[in-house]
Parts: sequence; C-alpha cells; structure tokens
Amino acid sequence: MSGHSHSHDHAPTTVEEARGHRRRLAVAFGITTTVLLVEVVGAIWTGSLALLVDAAHMLTDAGGLLLALVASVLTMRAPTARRTWGFRRAEVLAALGQAAVLLAVGVYVIVEAVQRLLDPPEIPSTELLVFGVIGLVANIASIAVLLSARSDNLNLRAAFLEVVNDALGSVAVIVAAVVIATTGWGGADAVAALFVGALIIPRTVRLLREALDVLLESTPRGLDLDAVRDHLLGVELVRGVHDLHASQIATGLPVLTAHVVVDDECFHDGHVPRILDALQECVAGHFEVNIEHSTFQLEPPSHAEHEAGVHA
Repeated sequence: MSGHSHSHDHAPTTVEEARGHRRRLAVAFGITTTVLLVEVVGAIWTGSLALLVDAAHMLTDAGGLLLALVASVLTMRAPTARRTWGFRRAEVLAALGQAAVLLAVGVYVIVEAVQRLLDPPEIPSTELLVFGVIGLVANIASIAVLLSARSDNLNLRAAFLEVVNDALGSVAVIVAAVVIATTGWGGADAVAALFVGALIIPRTVRLLREALDVLLESTPRGLDLDAVRDHLLGVELVRGVHDLHASQIATGLPVLTAHVVVDDECFHDGHVPRILDALQECVAGHFEVNIEHSTFQLEPPSHAEHEAGVHA
C-alpha cells in the first residue's frame, strides 16, 4: 500500500509571484542588454581589457537572464502525463547553463589579464571612467529590481549573482581608471580584469555544484537521511525502513520515497491509515528540510522475499 503527502501542488510559487519574477527578470534583461551595447562600444574605443571583460560578462549575463526569463515561463506550465512535474526543472537547467558559461569567461579573463600584466597597453582613463560609472549605475538598478526575490529559486539566485558580479566589475573598472589617471600605470586595467575573474569563478563553482546536485538527484542539503530513517523507525508499529531515497525536483521541491515494513495485522485492523499519516507528518514537519511530497510503500515483513532488489 502506498501513500502520497497531503499537498499535491507541484508549484510552490503562486501565479502572481511567478509573474512578478518574470517582470523583474525582464527589466533586468533590458538594463543589462543596454549596458552591454554601451560597454562594447567603450571597450573598442578605449582598448580596455577590464571593460572588455565586463562587457563579456554582461553578454553572458544577458544570455543568462534571457534563459532565466524563458525558464520562469516554462516552470509554470501545468504537469502532463508525460511530464508529471511540468517544466519545474527548467530553472535548474538555466542556472547550470549560466554557471558553465560564466566559468569559461572567468578562466579566459585570468589568462588574458596575466598576459597584459607583462605588457600593459595604454588605456585612456577618462573614457574608461565614464563607461565604468554608466555600468555601475545600471547594475545598481538591476540589483534593486531583483533584490526582493533573489532567494526564491536557483534561477533568480543565478540572475542576482550575475548582476552583483557585474556591479563589482564596474567598480573595478572605475578604480582602474582612477589609478591609470593618477599614476599612468596601464597594468591597473589588467588587475581590474583579474579581480572580475576572481569574483566570477568561486561563486560560479558553488552555483554549478548546487545545480548538479539537483540534476544528480543528491539528497537535499540540510537533510540527514540517517536521522530521517531513525525518526521513521520511531513511528508506532513500524518494524523496518528500506529503499529510502530523497532528492529535489527543483528549488523548494524536495521529494522522498521509502518502503516501510509493518506487521501483517496492520493491514487488517485499520492501523495502516494512521501509520501513513504519522509517516507523512514526520517528514513534513520534523526536519529542517520539510518534505511535502512523500511516498511510502507499506508492506508486510514477507514482502522483501520477492522484491526485485532492496536498497539502503
């Protein structure tokens, strides 16, 4: 006998919240695309690596925000018989794509900046400063747009992370311009580019790891399966727990399945519904990660003898 949790809503965000997310992403995308075009012109005009790198970063961010915007639409599509979770995992795929591109950009930045440190080019500081300030103002506007929703899902986290990194990159461009203007040292541009690369890589690796954890169906962070097993075994009349698995479909959507062994008499004396309720309440409210989508297969001790395979 199997049972599902009391909640069957596969989308933790409301339609209104999803529309709000899309509006924020659309505004941030428009701002980022505009600044991208401005910075490309500035990089060509000044020959600045820091500005070129920031423009490249903005290009990946514009693409990432576009992916995030598309994903925010797909995640609200209703489940079907073929896709029982709908397109909820689209936000994870979008975050994975953004992280992979940003990682490649970060590596390129470091290699190119080291080469320029050895042979610093001449960079016009005034023009570099102007474009740096334009980029910073636009990035602050994007941060303000995404700030309140940055923790809602991986998709928005990735988008927010990108615009914050862009803002810091713009600050680095401004500092480089000031240093070049006051000291005449063109290597400041390469140092700023290295700073941008140093910002991109660690945070991108973390985002990449989180997205891969979801795709590899790893146990959600913060959930100790051994503790879950022990707590399930503490439920009255439960004799054993096996085939215990927990994973995450998308942000805020953990799922859990388990085979639970109970005495034969439980299937005849009316205890099964009560046991099922207790199991579901256990995983839905006892742990740091609350699991609303749980499926338990209740079985007698003899059932294990003819199961195809028993896992942990």
